[in-house]
Amino acid sequence: MDATRLRQALAAADFTHDGVLDLLGSRAHQALARNETTPALRRTTDGSALATLTRLFVLQAPVDAGAADRALPGLVAELASESVLESSGGEVRALVDCRPYAADDRDLWVLSDLTPGLDGGPNRVASDHVLGISPASTSLALLTIREPVGSALDLGTGCGVQALHLAGHSDRVVATDVNRRALWLARLGCELNEVGRVDLREGSLFEPVAGERFDLVTTNPPFVISPPGGEQLVYRDSGLPGDQVVEQIVRSAPAHLTDGGWCQVLANWAVLEGQPWDERLAGWIDDDCSALVVQREVLDPGEYVELWLKDAGRHGAPDYVERYDAWLGWLEDQAVEGIGFGWINVRSTPGPRTFLDWPYAVEQPIAPEIAGWGARSSHRVALADRLVRREDVLQETTGIPGAEDPETIVLRQQRGLRRARRADTVEAALVGACDGDLTVGQILGALGSLLDRDADELATAYLPVAGELVAEGFLTTAGAGDAARDV
Repeated sequence: MDATRLRQALAAADFTHDGVLDLLGSRAHQALARNETTPALRRTTDGSALATLTRLFVLQAPVDAGAADRALPGLVAELASESVLESSGGEVRALVDCRPYAADDRDLWVLSDLTPGLDGGPNRVASDHVLGISPASTSLALLTIREPVGSALDLGTGCGVQALHLAGHSDRVVATDVNRRALWLARLGCELNEVGRVDLREGSLFEPVAGERFDLVTTNPPFVISPPGGEQLVYRDSGLPGDQVVEQIVRSAPAHLTDGGWCQVLANWAVLEGQPWDERLAGWIDDDCSALVVQREVLDPGEYVELWLKDAGRHGAPDYVERYDAWLGWLEDQAVEGIGFGWINVRSTPGPRTFLDWPYAVEQPIAPEIAGWGARSSHRVALADRLVRREDVLQETTGIPGAEDPETIVLRQQRGLRRARRADTVEAALVGACDGDLTVGQILGALGSLLDRDADELATAYLPVAGELVAEGFLTTAGAGDAARDV
């Protein structure tokens, strides 16, 4: 495939994320997100190269051969020979999805298999189906720390979108997958986007990188928790029972991380009867690593089974009820009372393990918050430290009008994870006084005098609180003004 000429043709037509969005408008774009193409088809009838490419690749509609030649001059026959297009009877159809994508101020194109189920069509896909840009892949992209690194690993690359992101801030990128079709499409995508630093390798999990270490590992593995022996879709089913694929990745990652390196996983995990989810996942974390694990959602087993049976195009099939019952029964046999979804961030440096059950709205991208946690999590606050209140932290008070003191005080972050924390009068005053001028000891001493409390007792009681406030991102160390903004 002549990737250079194809890229030039796509760019000349303004077949970019913004170009397509402007052409379709918000309503047609929203309808497309619901797998409905009619509103978009009505807005792509002017015969322009942009309209032709949008109909061909995004809407998966046939286009006139002449229009295809004008939009892709001299490329249709070559793309047909590469099984990217199909030309027949004066019409051209796409066999592969070429989707405009905006990342890190770059216009990119991501290649994947065609989107199933458009306009109520069949939703069944082949076992080696290569999923395109999905909510899960977007979530992982927003989670992944974007600091410059020497080496990065995209474990289970799929369509290659994470590798394209990583190539923007990594000197070297390795991307692996067991699916040869995924590797073929990811390779075409790298060529199309002029990304030459991605080393694509076939194999399962860490097998293709045995003995290698990376500064950053990012993965959205096939994490669906399903019974063994059922229908396998390689983009979502690992073939391992339960959540063992996620456990194996988390346990194996430290051996493939440089000192201070990160492994960031978007995953499902089983919530078992009689065992707290965080206690179970804590057993997966290496003793020499720190971790921030955030549970974003918990699904009822029935909801979970319905979601993935519909994803496989089984809803309404003759065996739907039988499959539903068997899957649900298997989860019950495994004592699964819920399925958690969220982020597992492991760093190869000793430190705390923080587990949050946090279903609330967060600021995106969330990656700076994760990086900020890593920077501050191991800091032990001392009385000599000068701390600074993060600029986005606000104080909320409630109480009876006219009362001398509020009944409750809440400190609330407006950015990052947007945490909230109940505070007493001393804690709120401590946060309010932290502007970097005075040390923690000086502030607590002044509060002791003001409140007629013993300064030493106050320091003993509130130095650990100051540590919690730093760990949770309400306070930062003086001189870390940029970090205060970033996290």
